This record gives sequence, C-alpha cells and structure tokens, in this order.
Amino acid sequence: MLPEPFTAAGSSSFADFLAQQAPDLVPGARARAAGDLSDIAPHGTTIVAATFPGGVVMAGDRRATMGNVIAQRDIEKVFPADEYSCIGIAGSAGLAVEVVRLFQVELEHYEKLEGTVLSADGKANRLAALIRNNLGLAMQGLAVVPLFAGFDQATREGRIFSYDVTGGRYEEHAFHAVGSGSIFARGALKKLYRDDLNETETITATIQALYDAADDDSATGGPDLTRRIFPVVAVVTADGYRRASDAEVGAIADDVIGARLVRPDGPAAPLT
Repeated sequence: MLPEPFTAAGSSSFADFLAQQAPDLVPGARARAAGDLSDIAPHGTTIVAATFPGGVVMAGDRRATMGNVIAQRDIEKVFPADEYSCIGIAGSAGLAVEVVRLFQVELEHYEKLEGTVLSADGKANRLAALIRNNLGLAMQGLAVVPLFAGFDQATREGRIFSYDVTGGRYEEHAFHAVGSGSIFARGALKKLYRDDLNETETITATIQALYDAADDDSATGGPDLTRRIFPVVAVVTADGYRRASDAEVGAIADDVIGARLVRPDGPAAPLT
C-alpha cells in the first residue's frame, strides 16, 4: 500500500507535492554558498519563436558552451511541454533540462488529477513558479531562462511567453528570442517577419535569425553542413506538437546558406 501522502487529496501541482515530500529533488533547491558558478556547467544559447496564422514555430541552435569552450555541438534545447505547447531553454543546460522534465510531469499530473488540460495562460503561470524556485542558483550564475510557446485552443492562435530569472512572465507578440544571441536574432526577425507568413516561411525566418545570431555571437551555433547538424525546430498548431524532421530543416538550411554565399548578410528588407 502506498504511504498516506501519495493517496491523500491535495494540490493538483506535482511541483508542490515534490517540494513537500522530497524538497532536495526540486531544481534550484540545492543552492550552495555564494559565488559565481557560471563557468562550471554547459550553457545553452539562442532560442527563437515566431507565430503564423494557425500556430507557432520555435527553433533552437545546437551549441552549448562552457566559458570560452564549445562543450557540445548537438545539444537539443527545444522540447514538447505537452500536446499543444513547447519549451526552449537558454542558460545552464543541466538545470534547464531538469526544469523542463518537471514542467512536463507537472502538466501531465494536473491533467490526470483534474481530467482536463491547463489553459495556455495556466501553463505559462506554472512554468513561472518553477523558474522562481531556481532563483538561488540564478544568483550564483546558474540561471534558467526558457521560452514557452503553444497553440491556444481557446483563441485558436499561437502564443509566446518569455520569462526573467525571478519567474516574471511576459507575453510576447509575433516573435521573440532568448539567450546570448537573442539580440541579433530579434534584429533579424524584425526585418524578416510578416504576419502572413505560412508555416514553411516562418521556419525559414527562424533559421535565418539563428544564422544571424551565430554570425555575431560565438556562443550560438549556426547550421553545420559538414556534420549535418541543424537547429531543432518545433511547430505547434491545432493538430498538436510536431518536430520538423532533419530532412525538412536541412533542406531549408541548405537554401539559406546557399543564398548567403551570394549575399553573406542575408536577405534585405524593403525600405518602405
């Protein structure tokens, strides 16, 4: 028979249950004495997201860095959160993956207990609470800064949410980027984004943005044609979450880089 805490009625939040029964397993609960720990763990870098009519696209580069060293060339930073949402991670890679796994269980746990799924805003709020729990480690340089996106079944449109290290939640419109190369990726999307782009065009715009970020930020990796390592691209629509295949992303990346051989700075935006 299961112990009483596992059968008693309580909060529908798995994170709250974990904090009560095994607080040492909660991401961020193991903060130590003050000090900068940012160079001792791999860091993920740039994540971009953009909406299109009927859904949202999220893409993440594949490089992780540890100080000035490339720690990994094929890390994955974009994951499904549930059937209708996805999450991308920037910051301390190990902690960020822990937060993602806990968030996935949190959403599944809620659905099993309540018999329904959380709304898009409810999911975004739950993620904010998990990030807030990591504040102690964030103060030591091990921050987790995710980007959350999904298809809102109530409004029938894609939505994007960004966060700060304190758990502050902010809804973004049209597109957004987080991570060390985000300033360059957002600059690219400002010139490339249109609200009438279709799914394939939106994927192309996000890959262009990641290429521009990699061009100016050493911690961001662009498409690697020699190793055939391409950004992880997720698409969320009314049909649910879908990860674009390597063949699909590779074909778009080949076109993007082929065009850059002619125009290295990428496509030009009209002046008017």
